[in-house]
Amino acid sequence: MVLKTNHMIPPVLAHIKSLGHVIFDDPKYDYDLNIFGIRNKNGKTNSFDDLMGCIYLWDGEWRSHYWRATVDPGLYWLENPMNVKGTAVLCPGQYRGAYEIGEHKGKAALVQVGPVKVWRDPNRDKSIDTWGEPDEGFFGINIHRAGKSSKLVNRWSAGCQVFANTSDFESFMENCDLQTKLTGFKTFSYTLLDQWW
Repeated sequence: MVLKTNHMIPPVLAHIKSLGHVIFDDPKYDYDLNIFGIRNKNGKTNSFDDLMGCIYLWDGEWRSHYWRATVDPGLYWLENPMNVKGTAVLCPGQYRGAYEIGEHKGKAALVQVGPVKVWRDPNRDKSIDTWGEPDEGFFGINIHRAGKSSKLVNRWSAGCQVFANTSDFESFMENCDLQTKLTGFKTFSYTLLDQWW
């Protein structure tokens, strides 16, 4: 879904700014992407019930895209963590320049190139733990897609930010490619938000 909001700052960006984060709103740069995820406050484990989005200026107008996704690990990895400390759960925050276009398991993705903060969920139950002392570093928390139209997260995410639908992800990557072509900016910032409404 694409929304045009003229010159008024979109509410998501206003919220990001209110948290003290940077937004990319310089009218000199069309397609300087504000990429974000929103964690559903009533989310269910193993479900694609979060949102991913990007907002950018184009010819003086804001354009907004939103897609169904998960920002949490799937049930398989909660029960079978890859890391001895527990499964990674990305902490809310802004990760400036932390992503570049690359590959995740041989397919196009935004790959982590800067540090991020994660909580570790070690208890192998079905609920996602979002507390404790964060672990900061390089963990391969990529932004990629699941299947053609996936219903359950399962193995698709061990902490990555994952689009449920292939065509949605392709639309997202087209925007990323356009940022690189039109601005020359090859890194991408990502802001993860807790649902606030």
